[in-house]
Amino acid sequence: MYPLPRGANFRRAKTLWELALHVAGNPATPYGGDRDVCMVVGNGSGEHFRPKLRMATGSPILAHDVASGGIEMAFVNPSALLTQAYRGVGLFKTPLPVRIIAVYPTLDWFVFAIHPKTGLRSLHDVKRARYPLQVSVKEDVTHSTRVLTNQVLACYGFSLADLESWGGRLHMSGAPNDPRRMIPLRDGTLDAIFDEALVLWFDDALNYGMQPIELEPDVFAQLATLGWRRVVLRAGTFPNLKHDHACIDYSGWPLYASAALPEQTAYEVCAAFAGREAEIPWEDSYTGLAQLGRDTDATPIDVPLHPGAERWFKEQSGR
Repeated sequence: MYPLPRGANFRRAKTLWELALHVAGNPATPYGGDRDVCMVVGNGSGEHFRPKLRMATGSPILAHDVASGGIEMAFVNPSALLTQAYRGVGLFKTPLPVRIIAVYPTLDWFVFAIHPKTGLRSLHDVKRARYPLQVSVKEDVTHSTRVLTNQVLACYGFSLADLESWGGRLHMSGAPNDPRRMIPLRDGTLDAIFDEALVLWFDDALNYGMQPIELEPDVFAQLATLGWRRVVLRAGTFPNLKHDHACIDYSGWPLYASAALPEQTAYEVCAAFAGREAEIPWEDSYTGLAQLGRDTDATPIDVPLHPGAERWFKEQSGR
């Protein structure tokens, strides 16, 4: 297939896509602002546009909109939060009928990094000491990292609000390597960072003396019931990481739909991954189309595939 389908209509669609990226990608727009994009395929030949397929990026709780039919598909980061929607745990009070279309491969981890100067060796220590921690977190309270942070701290019996009440401060960050994080890190005025996207900040944090703290087995067990996987970040994955570290898996971007989505629609979207493979900006963890429907380190799958997706992947494996 051509990189851009032939016809003036598709040149116009490509132009709209680029304009949407530019507007949504405005660096002045904060996390939680108008940064998400929805692609709609349908029929605009009449007085009203008739949507057939709406696909969007957004927060984990967008799963409610997918389940109710407000949109047909959405991406979520990471896979564990779709697991929560499927199980009806954590963010979700009841199970939602969500199914995976495909999982975009990403390798990532979530780490609680604390400077040894604090004397803290565990999150238990933070609560016992009622320590006034200077900690960097995402500024968007709906961000998946804030969801995970809240869920982990709840296992220890305290919250970010408690930290503030003890005299601590939340240093708000947009991007993981936001200057609002990196400057106090280098100045030595930051005690801790709780975040993912390690490639953007973790090695610098290690270089400036921070160390990842490990969660206790009972906490990992509680998190597993919420869909979070325990993984081991191997020494040398980052130059300044000298020892293996057990942490929380933050991998995978599932594209998902409601179980009620027509099987053929799911099948066609999987086929679109193949048709546009050369145009998709894959990460280094991508090993091929089969990976998108298989449980791997970069594509954790704890939610069933949609029947249409399952049929497509089975057909490909038989070729």
